[in-house]
Amino acid sequence: MFDDFLMRALLAGLGLVLATGTLGCFVVWRRMAYFGDSTAHASILGVALSFGFALPFYTGTLAVAIGMALLVAWLTGRGQGMDTVLGVIAHSALALGLLAASFIPQLRLNLETYLFGDILAVTRTDLMWIWSGAVLVLSVLLWRWQRLVTASVNEELAMAAGINPEHERLILSLALAVTVAIAIRIVGALLISAMLIVPAAAARGFAKTPEGMAGSATFIGILAVLGGLWASLVMDTPAGPSIVAISALFYALSLVFYRK
Repeated sequence: MFDDFLMRALLAGLGLVLATGTLGCFVVWRRMAYFGDSTAHASILGVALSFGFALPFYTGTLAVAIGMALLVAWLTGRGQGMDTVLGVIAHSALALGLLAASFIPQLRLNLETYLFGDILAVTRTDLMWIWSGAVLVLSVLLWRWQRLVTASVNEELAMAAGINPEHERLILSLALAVTVAIAIRIVGALLISAMLIVPAAAARGFAKTPEGMAGSATFIGILAVLGGLWASLVMDTPAGPSIVAISALFYALSLVFYRK
């Protein structure tokens, strides 16, 4: 049963949700959606490097994603505007990645897979990387939970409590980089940020506490994976976009229950 493509797809989706459910809440709270989107776009350069230098796929994407997170932190620390830095680095990395892909026949023919994902084609090796990365991200978030929540809610309060907001932001940035690296095979570079933002945004309408929101976002993500895979099989639609579309339906439903 484990060798069945649908079972592997389901396990891959659940592994991704393990990371994106909780991490997505911090992305929403700290308004880091653009950072996640920029990291996802830059990951295409990592894909090109993996193919060009015959590296393990996740090694190249992870190296570029982490490198971007560190470079953004360094440049913003030197007074550069966050939006400007993200725009320059993300679009430059995406352009370089697309240019490199044009010289790599194997990648050029399969570029759509990495832009929109192909969860139905994941392998056992992919599952190992996805679940290892997801467990790592979730473990770090749980370990730093109170500090991260405090820094996200009120940076002045965090500083008064001896918490360095910049340090916590860097941790979240690195967690985002790892999540992007493991997600690109599932939903692709163009839809990764949607899996981070949409379930978390939908969970705001049902949750009263940060912990409740994280749990609700994870649950919504699980339902989206199940619903998206089912829709893909029944209607022959792309699996990644189908998963995101189901998440969007939950967000629309949450608007009825949203509490300010």
